[in-house]
Amino acid sequence: QVQLVESGGGLVQPGGSLRLSCAASGSIFSINAMGWYRQAPGKERELVAAITSDGSTHYGDSVKGRFTISRDNAKNTVYLQMNSLKPEDTAVYYCNADLVLPGPRGNVEVWGQGTLVTVSS
Repeated sequence: QVQLVESGGGLVQPGGSLRLSCAASGSIFSINAMGWYRQAPGKERELVAAITSDGSTHYGDSVKGRFTISRDNAKNTVYLQMNSLKPEDTAVYYCNADLVLPGPRGNVEVWGQGTLVTVSS
């Protein structure tokens, strides 16, 4: 069984920083793209940032210049460094990954359980 486990959420004041981590575990051959999405109350889930296996990145317009996505392929882990946080960044943040499994099982898209980020004074 493969899974993504997130950590690093919490309460932070406006202007502060947080770092989210997401580790993939289980029988994994390789990982293609990894990314972070978020969902605020009453809103649809939106892409925050994504990173390919070779390190190419893509950001949602609302976080460009403030958030940085990175990954450690040796640890099957993706990170999201969030700086200059705003109240509107408050949401549940979900990790997502396109995993390549050994043998004939092929590719599978997996989601983490979500971690709550609250930006408030």
